[in-house]
Amino acid sequence: MTNLTWIGSLWYAMTNINGFCYVWMCNKIGYKWMLGVGCILSCLSMELASITNSVWQLYITQGFLNGLASSLVWFPCISAPQQWFSKKRGLAVGMTFAGSGIGGLSFSYIIRASIDSVGYQWSLRIVGFVQLGLILIAFLTVKPLNPAPQNVAFVDFSPFKIKQFWLLFAMHFVINFALYIPSAFLPSYARSKGMSTIVATSLSGVLSAIMFVGKVSNGFLSDIVGRANQMVICLSLAGIFMLTVWLTASTQAQVWGFTVAYGFFGSASVATITGIIVEVVGLPLVESATGWLFFAWLFGGLLSQPMVAQIMEADGGNYRGAIIFGGALFLVNACLALILRSMRSGGRVFVRV
Repeated sequence: MTNLTWIGSLWYAMTNINGFCYVWMCNKIGYKWMLGVGCILSCLSMELASITNSVWQLYITQGFLNGLASSLVWFPCISAPQQWFSKKRGLAVGMTFAGSGIGGLSFSYIIRASIDSVGYQWSLRIVGFVQLGLILIAFLTVKPLNPAPQNVAFVDFSPFKIKQFWLLFAMHFVINFALYIPSAFLPSYARSKGMSTIVATSLSGVLSAIMFVGKVSNGFLSDIVGRANQMVICLSLAGIFMLTVWLTASTQAQVWGFTVAYGFFGSASVATITGIIVEVVGLPLVESATGWLFFAWLFGGLLSQPMVAQIMEADGGNYRGAIIFGGALFLVNACLALILRSMRSGGRVFVRV
């Protein structure tokens, strides 16, 4: 179990590997080259994964190469909406992140159907060509609002001169250790409680669908009630639901209830802590700040699932420790968000911020 989780963890880590030098890449390479190379490499890596015959080869192809391709695509696609939108920035960022909900919903059924009909090797090839087509759309449409900064250092530490950015950086570092625990382990948790395979596999699809709704809805709400306010709400409720509903869930109804609640608030927390970046650092530093914040995801992406798997194995396969681990991290992040909100509001409670 641990060996296989490293494939996904390596992919998550590589997806954020370019963050520390992202603004330099924008200056030297530009969006078009990043997206173009990412488009080709994404497809090629999956085609290579389809002819592998050992786990270490999957580490290189599906983990390292596909993750690197994702990094080249990810940063322009998440940075551009923050630049083009102001009043509706929360909604724009929420809709951008909501794409992962649609992808998770559709890909899970596409892959399952293709494995049943043509086998896993052709399934990987199909996924590669789907990625090629979708990223091609980004290549043709995504562009920055303003020209890239000139004469930028390879590593730009400018955002760290802002005190509030340190809190935001800590939040991004912590959240990726907890964010994907439910999506990774809910199906196996359901099976451990005696639920049917159909129910267990359906959880992932439903969770992805609710993620789409949650990210868009909370992005929209953040533009109304305040992005810092909505950030605190989402992080707090995600942690509370994990430590109360999921921790005690033993029936199918309870598991479904947690799936809906976490899908709406937990997944949306990443959109809310991203939608506030421009307000913290200002538009000129948004690309540098975005790069650093998602570079902080590298560590959780690499270590989270193997750590959770080890926690479970040490506890005889019990999910209790993993759930407490994730819920506690969400509440730690909620405390950090509350401090950041207090700094931005000047200590005032009932204020839109």
